[in-house]
Amino acid sequence: MMEVCGSGIVNLREFGCEQSLLSRPDGSASFIQGDTSVLAGVYGPAEVKVSKEIYDRATLEVLIQPKVGLPGVKERSQEQSVRETCEASLLLSLHPRSSLTLVLQVLHDDGSLLSCCLNAACMALMDAGLPMSCLFCGVTCAIDTAGQIITDPTATQEKESRALMTFAIDSTEHRVMMSSTKGSFSVHELQQCIAVSQKASEKIFQFYRDSVRRRYSKTL
Repeated sequence: MMEVCGSGIVNLREFGCEQSLLSRPDGSASFIQGDTSVLAGVYGPAEVKVSKEIYDRATLEVLIQPKVGLPGVKERSQEQSVRETCEASLLLSLHPRSSLTLVLQVLHDDGSLLSCCLNAACMALMDAGLPMSCLFCGVTCAIDTAGQIITDPTATQEKESRALMTFAIDSTEHRVMMSSTKGSFSVHELQQCIAVSQKASEKIFQFYRDSVRRRYSKTL
């Protein structure tokens, strides 16, 4: 069970990550949370079409490809959430009149997909060496019918929940950079979920540090 008990202990599913596993993108990463997995590729900075050009910063396009079929309304909403988060952390003004493209391929969805997309995106941006003001991570919380908060819920736990929230948390001040919510919940429950997500983010950022350290210790 991935539950938050009264003592405030946060339990998350096991993480896995691999960077630089694709040769064509400028940066790539896979991220696994339990049985949910996403592959991310970053392309750019590159030339941008005149119609999309912004004179003082780079344009960022985010594309989410579902495991089966074509992207729909759900993917468009998730793309916007990921784009907002990336734009808040990337120093886009350093690459004016250029384009960045982030492609996220869903390999398997067993819950907490948006947070897994955010984590894969951050690791791919790091791999691409793009300048960022901070790192970010995604945390999903579900509130079940008994009012219990579940972090990093599975697909089954999501279906059985009355509310679902995903937050993007920054690495410097643990601020909420983006929130995506669904279902019914009170202001107090929202505040509880934010606090739980901020606590969970510490574990995720530590995982980022450990995985990068392992990667570079192999190459030294």
